[in-house]
Order: sequence, then C-alpha cells, then structure tokens
Amino acid sequence: MKYYDKLIFELSKESRTAFSLPEDKFGGNLSDIPSDLRRKEGPLLPEVSEVDVVRHYTNLSQMNFGVDTGFYPLGSCTMKYNPKINEQVSSMPAFARLHPLQPECSVKGALEMVDALDGALAEITGMKHFTFLPCAGAHGELTGLMIMRQYHMARHDEGRVKVIVPDSAHGTNPASAAVAGLQVVTVKSKENGLIDVEALRDLLGDDIAGIMMTNPNTLGLFEKDIKEIASLVHGCGGLLYYDGANMNPLLGMVRPGDMGFDIMHLNLHKTFSTPHGGGGPGSGPVGVAEHLVQFLPTTKVSGFHGNFAVMMRAYAYILMLGKENLPLAGQYATLSANYIKESLRDAYKLPIDSICKHEFVFDGLIDDGSAHAPDGVGATTLDVAKRLLDFSFHAPTIYFPLLFHQALMIEPTETESVETMDSFIDVMHRIAQEASEDPMILRSAPHNAPITRPDETTAARNPVLKYQDTI
Repeated sequence: MKYYDKLIFELSKESRTAFSLPEDKFGGNLSDIPSDLRRKEGPLLPEVSEVDVVRHYTNLSQMNFGVDTGFYPLGSCTMKYNPKINEQVSSMPAFARLHPLQPECSVKGALEMVDALDGALAEITGMKHFTFLPCAGAHGELTGLMIMRQYHMARHDEGRVKVIVPDSAHGTNPASAAVAGLQVVTVKSKENGLIDVEALRDLLGDDIAGIMMTNPNTLGLFEKDIKEIASLVHGCGGLLYYDGANMNPLLGMVRPGDMGFDIMHLNLHKTFSTPHGGGGPGSGPVGVAEHLVQFLPTTKVSGFHGNFAVMMRAYAYILMLGKENLPLAGQYATLSANYIKESLRDAYKLPIDSICKHEFVFDGLIDDGSAHAPDGVGATTLDVAKRLLDFSFHAPTIYFPLLFHQALMIEPTETESVETMDSFIDVMHRIAQEASEDPMILRSAPHNAPITRPDETTAARNPVLKYQDTI
C-alpha cells in the first residue's frame, strides 16, 4: 500500500500528536459542563504528527480531478475554465466580508451589482427582470413553475395542472414539475432528435399549464420549430419555460425571449463561468417576460439574496467579454463540439447525423470487440469512460440522455485549445482500437487510478461516512 493510499487512522501511532494545547490559566473545569452533555469515553481520533496530517490531506486533494487539472468534457454541464480574475473580484474584502443582515444602506455597492447583473442578463436573454434567490438550476425550475402556477391561478384558471416535458429533457424538469404539484405529460421526439410537433398538438388543451424545454436540447440540437411550438402552446393558453442549462452556445446569438419563452432560469455556475461539481456552488436566477414580472417572488425562496459570490463571478465574466465578444463563446463552443464529433464518427456510433450546437451524443462504439472477448461481451460506454481516466481525461457524461442505450455525451466548451481537443481525439481513437482488438483492456480499466471500480450503487445507497474501528 502506498503512503497516500492509507487512511489517516492507519497512520496513527500511540502518543503521537500534531499539536499541544497550553495549560488552562482561566480556571476552566469540566464541572462547568453538565454531566449529561459530557462524553463517557474519549473521542476516537487518530494520533498523528502534523506533517502526516498535512501530507494526508494534500495527497487527497491531488486525487481529485478538476477543470484546473485536465480536460473535463461533461455534456450539459459546461465545465468551462473559470477566469482567475473572477475569483479575485468575488473575494475582494469589500464584498466577501459583507454580512447578509447588514442594513441596506451599508451594502449599496452589492445591491448595485445585483441590479446591473439583472439588466445584463435581461439583455442577453430577452427577459424583463430576474430574481436571484434560487441557488441552483432545479431550484430555479421550481421557482419558475410556481410563477407559472400563480399566473394561471390569478386568472382563475385553476384547471391547468399539466406540464409538457420532452422525452429528451433533463431529469430535473419532470422532478421539479412534480414537486410543484403539476402533472407531467411527455412529448416524444422524432428520429432527428427534435420535438414531434404533431404529437405536441394532440397533447394541448385547457388543462395545460405550459411546456418545459431546453434549446438546444440535450442532444445538442437546436429545436428549429420553436416558433411554431410557442404559437401552439400560447394558443392553448399555456406558458413556455426555458431550461437555461444549455444556454452556452446561444450567448449573444439567440435570446429565449425572442423565441417565445415566458419564464426561464439560467445556471450562472455553468454558462457564466463558475465550474461546478460536488454539489455546488450554484445559482439559478429566474427571469420572466414583462407580463409576469408581478409574479416574481416577493417572499424569499432561499436565504437572503441567493449565492452572491456566484453572481459576482458571472458579472465579472460578462464585463470581461463585453457585448462584442460574448457571442464568441457560443460560436467557439459550437465549433469545438462539431470538430470533435466529426473527428470521431469513424469509431463511435453517431445516432443523429446533424450539425450540433455545444454538445453531441454518441451511442457507444462502432466495434465494441465482442468477437474478441472471451465471454462475447464487448466494451461498453462505462468501459470507455473508465479507460479515459488512465490518460488523465475526465469522462464525458455517460448513459444520458436516455434516448440511446450507450449514450456518451461530449461537451468541449469554448475554452479548450485545439491541441487539447486533438489529444482527446487521439485517446478516444486509441480506446476504440483497444476495444476492437482486446476489449478486456477497457473492461478492467482504470489501471493507474487510486481506486478502480467501486460499487457505486452500494456506495450511494449505503454510504460509509465515518471511520469505524473494527478491531
């Protein structure tokens, strides 16, 4: 076992300490603590030196994969580079040390920034105003759907209890609708990956509150019939909700408001350069068209004014690019995705042969090596993902969207160099060749990671969150 593979308790040696506390000179006594609150036994803590502690946690940190250490092509997640000036701005003492309970008269600069960001996002999206209370995309979805419900209730149209969700939608869409007390109705996609407009017509009626859409959708395809879809949904009295998770390729090019959307959320931690993962940080501001401004939340749907530091990063990002350069983000994201797609289509199945936007989806390997596997089982998308770790690349999103059995969703973003993308393409070709000639190489990967293939299902359902002495 390597030094950095050991648990901190395995490094423990009796009577070894990392610090010493000074003698209590203030007369403290255990008797000051009520007996029912005192420990009956001492805490189980490792006995280690300071240098062991530092090395242990430093080595753990180096096992993590992040956008600052390598290519992170997660689809629908926009793990773009976070300009370091964003961090400098958001950590300025004048902002970072603000307390949310300060009087408004003492935080005018912060409030001015929020107001300026509201104006910038309204211009970028075609909405009228935003609320910054939601702290995540799904939180924004719930808030937006509550606005949708309140709109219909204010019109005494309580019978509108259904929300249409495409079968290609992000999983949070139907979940958010259900939490909001709405019934989910699924509209199918056509073979070209776009919403079936004729199927949509059959679902419309006076019980439809609205439709939730991502455009481009999770296949990275632009819903070219969006104006007709908007006309149909508005025609039956419903509203259009825009899931802003895939807004990246549209920056400065197309505005959801101009497509006909009434409500939307943005993922500031995606599109506006705060790489996310591990549960945060996030920010999911909700914007509405002018006729819905009165329904923006007047009571808090989260603590205080939302995730202020993420707002700061987003505002810095927008100012840094400016109106002239913001469209380049979408253009380069689209160019990068199509470049990788066309470079790999000879080795990976391309279920929909179309120009994509910021991301695209393969359906596994063209030759998975089944003929060469001892059990006749070839390499899967999971095996490709695991093998990528051996080459210091994070895997793309796998097995989503659910439209394809071996889905492999790749999103390079606009910030990766052609050299990085070429390296990724070369490795993906090598992996495809390995799968064809000896799929067991992939099925046993990764070969040089700290851990190989943990039982992820058991880990999620029965997590071990603390050390337990089994001796």
